[in-house]
Amino acid sequence: MARYLVQNRLWLIGTAAAFAGFGFQAAALHGGRLSVVQPVLVTELIFVLVLRWLWLRQRVRPAAWGSAALTCISLAVFLVAAEPRGGNSSPTPSAWLWAIGPFGGAAVALTVIATRGSPARRAAQYGAAAAVAGGLEATFIKTSADTLTTDGVSAVLGEWPVYALALSAIAGALLVQAALHVGPLSISQPLMVVLNPIVSIALSVLVFDEHFTDDTSAILLAACSFAAMAVGVVLQTLTGPPPVAMPR
Repeated sequence: MARYLVQNRLWLIGTAAAFAGFGFQAAALHGGRLSVVQPVLVTELIFVLVLRWLWLRQRVRPAAWGSAALTCISLAVFLVAAEPRGGNSSPTPSAWLWAIGPFGGAAVALTVIATRGSPARRAAQYGAAAAVAGGLEATFIKTSADTLTTDGVSAVLGEWPVYALALSAIAGALLVQAALHVGPLSISQPLMVVLNPIVSIALSVLVFDEHFTDDTSAILLAACSFAAMAVGVVLQTLTGPPPVAMPR
């Protein structure tokens, strides 16, 4: 199996892209706010759509392009209306406790109950757990990246967040694979893509003290825009090209 993967050009490209994506995410989280970076990652579906059209020569229906446009426009309106601001690069122990306790517990609980049920239900539960793990992972990435740039490698290795990052990354990867394996992609993918920024926004407030506009009309517009973005993600999953079968 390992030999096949190493000799598979598509797998090698995908692996390289995954590592590059992690590096870019770390750089973005170091230079920006968690409440901005994670919602922007929703656009990964749009880039995948473009690649499938250009590289794999798959036919993309107008409905899929329309869904992608809805996602992009709604995301832009959300970020402008919400006005993410503030932030603290040195979270307190109590902030970490409030973040890891409830969200880590939720991820574990979802994983446990996902062992039984219908395929669709299990895919949803594993997908939700993966999204929570991804939000926690992004939080640990930001903290570790900040420590790395200010204090160096030795300081990073001497702090616990980098080890929590490794654990959450492994757990998240396994949960994603479980979600994709046990049930339909149309259930797990939209849930993972939409729930991750929701969890990340909550963590940005709890851990890094980021906050948003206090204007009621702007908050309402941001909420409606986020809902529209979620609809766009779901429609992209439903109207996009079918998955490509890998050669055996």
